[in-house]
Amino acid sequence: MSDYFRLSPHHDERPENSVIKLLVIHNISLPPNSFDGPWIDDLFMGRLDTNSHPYFKQLEGIRVSAHQLIRRNGEVIQYVPFDKRAWHAGISNWQGESNCNDFSVGIELEGTDDLPFTEIQYLKLAEVTKALIFRYPHFNVKSICGHSDIAPGRKTDPGGKFDWDHFFSLIEKKT
Repeated sequence: MSDYFRLSPHHDERPENSVIKLLVIHNISLPPNSFDGPWIDDLFMGRLDTNSHPYFKQLEGIRVSAHQLIRRNGEVIQYVPFDKRAWHAGISNWQGESNCNDFSVGIELEGTDDLPFTEIQYLKLAEVTKALIFRYPHFNVKSICGHSDIAPGRKTDPGGKFDWDHFFSLIEKKT
């Protein structure tokens, strides 16, 4: 389900008796609109040199991670085991429950709100999503959302170029 595993220091245990029941889809590019560099990995691993690009100054002291990153070429990197709490959602609420990190899986797609995602990213995301649905009994297609859905007004990802219909059609396909 992943090509590489790198354990991010930016995670912890989920609260006792928490149930994994939500998938949050994000997008990220560092610096904005730039792809294929080492900076996303550096951010999630807690080693981003904030002097290496002017944009990075605002990220000083930020401690963030995701369970997985799907790069534009389809490479999947796991940063936090699914049964652990990744720090991806921030201040968030889903169906009346706050602190979405407690009960969600966060997957980052390398991209932006304004550019289409690659087909291989959709295929890999669908593959991971099917595995999560199989593994976690409280997880289903109705429990998939964008970061913008759980943090409206604060977050916009995965953005208007994310093709939800196409993504859901891939989940429904038999493998």
